[in-house]
Amino acid sequence: MLAAAAVVAPTGSVEAADGSTVPPPMTDGFGLTQVGTATGGATDFYLTVTTPEVAGEQHIKIILPSGYYDDPGRRYPVMYFLHGSPDDPVQQNYPALSMSDSMITVIPDGGARGWYANWLNQKTQAGAQNWENFHLKQVIPFIDANLRTIATKKARAVAGVSMGGFGAFHYAQVRPDLFSQTASLSGDIDLSARSMDLRLAVVASLIDAQGVICGSASGVCDPDDSPYKPGVDSDAAFGSPYPVFNADRRWNEVDPSQHMDKLHKGGVGVSIYVGNGGGSPLEPEFWVQGAAQNVKARMDALGMPYYYVNYGDGSAWGTRCNGGHNGGCWEQDLRDLIPRLERTFAS
Repeated sequence: MLAAAAVVAPTGSVEAADGSTVPPPMTDGFGLTQVGTATGGATDFYLTVTTPEVAGEQHIKIILPSGYYDDPGRRYPVMYFLHGSPDDPVQQNYPALSMSDSMITVIPDGGARGWYANWLNQKTQAGAQNWENFHLKQVIPFIDANLRTIATKKARAVAGVSMGGFGAFHYAQVRPDLFSQTASLSGDIDLSARSMDLRLAVVASLIDAQGVICGSASGVCDPDDSPYKPGVDSDAAFGSPYPVFNADRRWNEVDPSQHMDKLHKGGVGVSIYVGNGGGSPLEPEFWVQGAAQNVKARMDALGMPYYYVNYGDGSAWGTRCNGGHNGGCWEQDLRDLIPRLERTFAS
């Protein structure tokens, strides 16, 4: 909501009485209720919303093209950008996300460890955790109703980093009718039994392993600072992670690497960006690279087209990338991805 002092300027932008620009008004709906007023400027701001699908308050960051208010009749394609763990939309300040003048970018909250899924167990201390419903059934129609979007599959993409890379592929596989393009930036895109390292990373976030370790390492860190509180049981999101007597069935159902055929049949363009972590098993990107290679092998077996960048140690990938699991590399990924999406949308 906006204060009563807000007026529409002659250029079509929303301007406060004191001359400062403010976010455009957004109307509640589709199960989303705004809390307070939007924070930020006319083209880069975030909302705080509540929904019965997810416990607590959630942020939705929106970046509009700089010329959004200049032509009230123009509509825009949308890229949904999914953040990693344990980040928040407000922290997604990659300069590349503001470089497009031809598409809207929406960054919805995915929680510190929501894993872009409807959890199997909705009765944990974390409360309701239906992230998939929140994003696909609420955020997307809310955005289409409030902004001048082109509300079609051809004009909609979903991309993400790390945990968000998993979310981007998972959402495009679940709803190929919604997205024409999907992209993983260092994503956890193989959660099969052959990538038990990534499965266990998911489990670690669920049980709040960081807080447990801090609690047992006196003076090293504060367990109350863990972003994964409260800890829940290891099976809360996807059931048992252990491949015994098909106990890990739900993990296989949501594992992107086992369902690339859905993207192929659904006509969804695929992009993958990954580094090598300097070859060190202590670097998360080392393990993510293995996941990306598994997915690439699956796409090759299917004979499907894709765009794949392995920038190795990052020495030839921008000026801030060292091949690790970090924002310096993801900024360069976005600088490559966004112009490609713009061209695809334009065509």
